[in-house]
Amino acid sequence: MRRFPVTAARNTWCPFLTGVLLGLVLLAFVGVAVAQAPDDARFDALLRAHVRDGNVDYAAFARSADFRSYVADLAKPATLQGRDATLAYYINAYNALAIAGILDGLSPSTVLGRVRYFSLRQWALNGESITLYDLEHEVLRPLGEPRIHFAIVCASKSCPSLRAEAYVASRLSQQLDAQARGFVNDRARNRFDPASRSAQLSAIFKWFDGDFAAAAAGSTQRYISRYAADPEVAGLLAAEAFAVRFIDYDWTLNGSAP
Repeated sequence: MRRFPVTAARNTWCPFLTGVLLGLVLLAFVGVAVAQAPDDARFDALLRAHVRDGNVDYAAFARSADFRSYVADLAKPATLQGRDATLAYYINAYNALAIAGILDGLSPSTVLGRVRYFSLRQWALNGESITLYDLEHEVLRPLGEPRIHFAIVCASKSCPSLRAEAYVASRLSQQLDAQARGFVNDRARNRFDPASRSAQLSAIFKWFDGDFAAAAAGSTQRYISRYAADPEVAGLLAAEAFAVRFIDYDWTLNGSAP
């Protein structure tokens, strides 16, 4: 059945164009509804309330309807404007989903547990399905920002400290620099002895050596030197003067169990 009557030639196209324009307007509104820039205010408030010096109160996250809502909203397609917004979105998503994995009963504390936690559990994110492993290696690392390795936290003590605020595009570089300095100078994760020119480094610097070396003229030590607080240590790192061994990774939970 014809929706609009046709009484003259001039009327055959006006209703048609009106319908097309109306459809485009409706599609625009629908697009706004499902593809908005993500609002990380809820996650920011949760991190500020439930993370202290990197220790995570998983029980508090488990009780939080706001956290469940935030994780659910991550499933929706998101409009991301620029590299920093993209990085901030995916770093926050990684950290939120890593927490959600613990709340779901997963754990990276054993070899089999790490397979389940990182590689088998699928998460709904930005309109697609993805694992934590692929989120790190297929989405975040290709963005070419080595400082992500000081920001994404997989619920383990040897990971970087979970930052007690969400990452935001407007301050992302400052936040990542602070994470890098905190991680490099944390003696629980990295230790330097200038006298013997020996260093004990986090296994993160072994696993992602290529990422760090590519950003610092072929040397992970040179990369670390940018963030070392001790000038003598920084100078020796810049000269690649340390003999390095790597610290065994502690996969125990970085907080109180849910």
